[in-house]
Amino acid sequence: MCKVDGRKGRSGGALGVAVEGVGRVGMFFSPYGTTSYAVLPIPAWLDLAAVIVGAFSGILAAQQRRLDLVGYVGLALICGLGGGLIRDTILQNGDVYMMSSPYAIPGAVITGVFGFFFPKLVKNHPDLFEWVDIVSVALFVVAGTDKAIVNTARPLAAMLLGTITGVGGGMLRDVFLGEVPKIFQRSNLYALCALAGAGCYYGFVCWLRMRKLWALVLCVVIIIAIRRWSLHYNVLSPADVDLGPRVGAGARVVYRAAENRGRREANTLLRQQGVADGLRAGASGEPGKSRHTNNAGTGPSRH
Repeated sequence: MCKVDGRKGRSGGALGVAVEGVGRVGMFFSPYGTTSYAVLPIPAWLDLAAVIVGAFSGILAAQQRRLDLVGYVGLALICGLGGGLIRDTILQNGDVYMMSSPYAIPGAVITGVFGFFFPKLVKNHPDLFEWVDIVSVALFVVAGTDKAIVNTARPLAAMLLGTITGVGGGMLRDVFLGEVPKIFQRSNLYALCALAGAGCYYGFVCWLRMRKLWALVLCVVIIIAIRRWSLHYNVLSPADVDLGPRVGAGARVVYRAAENRGRREANTLLRQQGVADGLRAGASGEPGKSRHTNNAGTGPSRH
């Protein structure tokens, strides 16, 4: 997990953000030896932007299914607030964003009402759903991972929380619509994009000590790029995988090879043992004695 250094920076500031001589590197990375930039939460506008974009993806889903006003507003609330609600419920530390923010619920409701009364603005852009959906996932991934970092979560826990926050709204949307959640279906790297983005954001902030604004931008770009690449080349997540026959065939090959090698080694040992017995018998004179006995036994038979 991210290490927190409580010392003041050389400039004397409590947060130690501005340090003399950092130059251009300071534009991208937090100063070394000062209070860790990881403990500072990202701006509040990011959470609100994620809510609005997520709510917009909800109204696009409602429009595709020709729902009424309640459906528009309901999906806007679910997609805009669902991921953050799951995140805050898992953390159980601090307040719930949708309950403490004065703008979260009204923003999602206004977005749903706007989409219901102005549907043509959305219909003119048929590919808008995919773009809005993945941008929403990217923003929620950053928000969830960052909150895990602020709460000093370990790397895997932070990545898991960021991924759940990113896909939580869409998962709840599919559940309320009576569909199998997209993250459980074979798709163009939907949940894997969120997982990769969460890992990148954690690495940028905690290991590379990059400033959160730049880490946010890079993380969003990476998630969108992976998703668009998978859509362009139709790269799908694996499904219906059965490694049993392959593993069994490989195990049989290994077993037969070991068996044949054992037999060869056993035959070699037996041959070596036979040669050794013959040498010992020759050294003790037993072959001569046996010949004398054979001659004495065959003598009377000649008469």
